[in-house]
Amino acid sequence: MGFTIGGIREKRSGVRRRGRGAEATAVAEYTGLWGWTVVPGTRARDGACSCGQPACPAPGAHPLGFAREVPAGTGVDAAADAWGETPGASMLLPVGRAFDVLDVAEQAGRRALVRLERMGLPLGPVAVTPTGRAQFFVAPGAAAELPGLLYRMGWDDADLDLRALGPGTHITAPPSDLGGLGPVRWLRPPVLDTAAAPPQARLLLGTLAYSCHRS
Repeated sequence: MGFTIGGIREKRSGVRRRGRGAEATAVAEYTGLWGWTVVPGTRARDGACSCGQPACPAPGAHPLGFAREVPAGTGVDAAADAWGETPGASMLLPVGRAFDVLDVAEQAGRRALVRLERMGLPLGPVAVTPTGRAQFFVAPGAAAELPGLLYRMGWDDADLDLRALGPGTHITAPPSDLGGLGPVRWLRPPVLDTAAAPPQARLLLGTLAYSCHRS
């Protein structure tokens, strides 16, 4: 009997199928369907990080130093096997490869998303965190381009709660817990048309900046 994750079909034994956890299934979807690399990350409880460092600067929100990443394109069985090497790890997505992220306050992000959808603009995935942030997936390069884009749009002198995340950073992927504060969730789930090719930041930035300014 086959197993399907949004279009990825795999044949394997019933024993193996029963042994796969929800997180391993999500990892397989991220790598095989959306084309993203997944990195095993730490967990946090009561403010303490599973890495064991008392002064950890990002408890429960950074990669495990010893763990191998699961690269984009990894199949279902291989992804599950790789994730089985780090039981209990959180799922992190490296930024700057398939996408950059525009990060804004959740209220401003929700308001902007409604406007963007009404305008019919292409949109990538949007995640919301338990810390009250909305994360818009955009094409790689946004972090480097953001100051120039804001300048050309006339928002460079505005006090905006808007930042871009680029290479060298990671975000926590739904439904993993972020720093012991609760799960990250999809506000706009990934779809085939834009998951691997999210829109350019300039297409969304004017609306996001305006919503941040109103907030």
